[in-house]
Amino acid sequence: MPRSASAAPILLMCPPTYYAISYEINPWMSLKRPVHVQRARLQWEALYRLLTQRLRAKVQLLAPHPEVPDLTFTANAGLVCGRTFIASHFRYPERQGEEPIVGRWARLAGYRVARLEPRFHFEGEGDALWVGSTLLVGFRFRSDAAAHEPLSRLVRAEVLALELADKRFYHLDTCFSPLSAHTALWYPPAFDRYGQRVLQRLIPDLIAVSERDALRFACNAIVLGRHVILQTGCSERLRRQLQQRRFSPHPVELSEFHKAGGSAKCLVLHLSSHA
Repeated sequence: MPRSASAAPILLMCPPTYYAISYEINPWMSLKRPVHVQRARLQWEALYRLLTQRLRAKVQLLAPHPEVPDLTFTANAGLVCGRTFIASHFRYPERQGEEPIVGRWARLAGYRVARLEPRFHFEGEGDALWVGSTLLVGFRFRSDAAAHEPLSRLVRAEVLALELADKRFYHLDTCFSPLSAHTALWYPPAFDRYGQRVLQRLIPDLIAVSERDALRFACNAIVLGRHVILQTGCSERLRRQLQQRRFSPHPVELSEFHKAGGSAKCLVLHLSSHA
């Protein structure tokens, strides 16, 4: 079931102490474009302050680990449903080292850790987003279509599969952002035709972002009630569209994380209950 609108937002983040471009597993990553470590730290800290000081979100911190540079992208760690933590199983071996680290954290935090069968790849909240009482799950590039049925049993809710069609938008949260049960940001060309129809039937108010905004990761937004935290440089048109719907956009600079194919949403995992 979806997160309670009245619940105080609780997020999981991981400082980018060891964040680096150490391999290439999506079209954004290039060993020729290394991370500016100090700049990445300052950008992450600005996001953290915005969330905790201005927006009053509660943030739990996952300790960074030197052997897994992408651990800072906590959205991919799993999916929380009540006191159950559905752990991810990453497609690429380069990220599979994160799995035991996150599993230990979840158990110590008091969650019951559930895992899909090892044959299924599933990359957590990167590919699984709630719209009302329905869980939308993207598949093709990272998560498997066949994972949706066992996932539905775990969350005890309807799960709708959306096939992703553009490898630049390899996770669902890079091209789709639910703002409420009735409104969402999306980049239509990132989905196949069937996925487009599913979203059009389910969500009455879909805000289509331009390719330019999509490539600025406008859809990779953190949504906390009426607050929408997204990358700086998105269009004035998109800002107006959000404000017309009484959402408050909060731009934040995260250019160092673009180098790995991520932005604001990739850096947080929602821990608030979906029970």
